[in-house]
Amino acid sequence: MKSDLVQLMREHAIDGLFITGAGHDNPAMVYMTGGMEVNHADLILQPGKPGVLFHSDIERDGAARCGYPLRSLVNFHYGRLLQEAGGNRMLATAYRYRDQFASAGLTSGRVVVYGQMDVGQGHYLLSKLEEFFPDLQFVMEPASDVLRIARAVKDEQEITRIKRMGEVTVEVAAGMADFLTLHAVRNQQLVKKDGEPLTIGDVKTWLRLNLLEKGVQEQGTILSIGRDAGVPHNEGNQASPIRLGETIIFDAFFQEAGGGYFYDFTRTWCLGHASDEIQRDHEAVRSVHQKIAGAIKAGISFYDYQKMACELFQQQGYPTILENPATQEGYVHGVGHGIGLEVHELPAANADIPENNLQPGMVITVEPGLYFPGKGYGMRVEDSYQILEDGSARRLAEYPWDLVLPVHEK
Repeated sequence: MKSDLVQLMREHAIDGLFITGAGHDNPAMVYMTGGMEVNHADLILQPGKPGVLFHSDIERDGAARCGYPLRSLVNFHYGRLLQEAGGNRMLATAYRYRDQFASAGLTSGRVVVYGQMDVGQGHYLLSKLEEFFPDLQFVMEPASDVLRIARAVKDEQEITRIKRMGEVTVEVAAGMADFLTLHAVRNQQLVKKDGEPLTIGDVKTWLRLNLLEKGVQEQGTILSIGRDAGVPHNEGNQASPIRLGETIIFDAFFQEAGGGYFYDFTRTWCLGHASDEIQRDHEAVRSVHQKIAGAIKAGISFYDYQKMACELFQQQGYPTILENPATQEGYVHGVGHGIGLEVHELPAANADIPENNLQPGMVITVEPGLYFPGKGYGMRVEDSYQILEDGSARRLAEYPWDLVLPVHEK
């Protein structure tokens, strides 16, 4: 949690955090400031000090929301620095950062960098700062990624916000199911009022309008059908018609507007009917999900549940990445991940390392799936869970796992 950040910095010998970029849609900046209507700012934090936010003078009203002492960049006299740099704008910017760091009193020690900046420009500016201050070192490695570690455990306010996004998500899912099933059917596919086939693109248009009305945003929602559903992160072909009996994967990772908290959720539907094979595979996915969610305990590595998912699928005769990491059929991805201001946060299920141990206050997904692109289908069932103080897992939003959505064929 954020309240652990100073202690984490001391434990990992971190002397400062440098967070740069917009005040919105920028996870590190949003986490530390609560979000601001600012296009660019720089936040410098040091243990035992109040921190300081550097901002453009014309964005001072937006910056005032951050709760930190403010320093306007107008006071760093960029025109003078540009003369000092002989007209070289990048060097003038490096000089400005030199003066910002000096004014904040951060000229030595180990500093972790977060936020948004062009990679090439960032490399140049950070290298210049290390030249200006030989005792200053910018570091970024898993062990020193203190902000990411702090964000893994959520406080009650964060969990409340994630839960609200879950409530919005299941409301949208119910609306989408209705939107699909209320369409007419012709030649085993859904059609619009004009008789043209309803497509994945049409459904995504409905979705975006619905989300806009609810004040939330989406980042590449997965809505795929048939063979496309057999590739886990295929977002779906806009032109694909919605046909009966084919698996539709709806993976919704909606976010609070402005880059706030996510919820992550997936359902697999077949309209009208599903083959015996698809029904059997979907039941296998449901069963693995139930067993994983019921077994979750704090103190256990998330990786152990990845192995458990593989073993449960293998016992039923399905290929998995545990026995063949290169397989593209069967169970081919991780069992879940943490969620928060990013859709993928700690803990991860990809390795048995301390940062992936489950703790109370974490919010994770459970999302087993089976994929058979050669057979023309795939499926996944995903919900998000809070790890409770007693170590168990609680689903944050309820929605049925039904595979078949009934339609009225005419």
